Amino acid sequence: MNRSLAKALSFVLHPLLLPTYLFAFILYYLPAPALSLPMQSRWIVLGMIFFTTFIIPGLGAYAMVRSGQLDSMEMERREQRRLPLLFTSVCYGITTYLLYREPAFDEIFYFIMVIITASVLLTYGISMFWKVSAHSVGIGGALGLLLLLSKLVPDVPMLLPISLSIVLTGAVLSARLALHAHSPAEVYTGFGAGLLLALTAGMFVL
Repeated sequence: MNRSLAKALSFVLHPLLLPTYLFAFILYYLPAPALSLPMQSRWIVLGMIFFTTFIIPGLGAYAMVRSGQLDSMEMERREQRRLPLLFTSVCYGITTYLLYREPAFDEIFYFIMVIITASVLLTYGISMFWKVSAHSVGIGGALGLLLLLSKLVPDVPMLLPISLSIVLTGAVLSARLALHAHSPAEVYTGFGAGLLLALTAGMFVL
C-alpha cells in the first residue's frame, strides 16, 4: 500500500473517531422508530460523543506532547501509550456514565459505549506489556458491533454496512502494516481482541 494512502486511512479511521462514526450510523441509519430519541435531538448526542471521545482525548494527548511526556501524537513507543490510553479510558467511562444516567437516551447508546470503553481498557491493559495495535482493536470492535446490531435490529438491512466495514477493516490493517507501525502479530491480535470483545459482550444482551 502507498504510504500516503496508509497515513490517510490511519487518520480518517483513527480509533478516537470510531465512536463518532458508530453513533452517526446508529442515529441516522437505523429507522426512526428503532430509537425513542427524537430525530431533531440526535445531533446533540452525536456532538457530545464527538466532543468527549475525540476532542477531549485528542487535546489531552496534545497537552502531553507539549509537556514532554510524549515524543509525538503517534506514540510509537509502547511505554508512551499508557497515559494517553488511561486518560482516554476515563473520558470514555464518563461518557458511558452520562449515557446511562440520562433516561432520555436509548439503552443501546449505553450498551455500545460500554463495549467501546471496554476495548480501550483492554488496549491499555495489553499495552502494559505489549504494543498491540489500537487501530486494529478499534476497527475489530466496530465490525463486531455492526454484527451485533444486525441481530439487535433484524429488520434493518445490514449487508452493505457490514460489507463496507469488512473492506475498511482490511484497509486499516494493511495501512498499519505498510507504515511499519506494528508487526503482523500486533495487528492481527488487536483485530481479533476487538472483534471477540464485542461479540462476547453481545452474548449478554442477545
